[in-house]
Amino acid sequence: MEIIKLREEYIKLGQALKAANLAASGVEAKLLILDGKVKVNGEVCLQRGRKLYDGDVAEYDGQTVKIQK
Repeated sequence: MEIIKLREEYIKLGQALKAANLAASGVEAKLLILDGKVKVNGEVCLQRGRKLYDGDVAEYDGQTVKIQK
């Protein structure tokens, strides 16, 4: 499980995927999200700009990213 430490109040889903090296670029992150391949807190998320806060968990391709303050 990858852990991303927040510097602000939140991080957007696309940015979190890039920060965890699950997407090589913003465009790749956008396509993964729009294709329904990314889950947030166990549910498929189609919003690239979805804000992730402390405690949120994103999943893609069997890998998990946890957001922490």
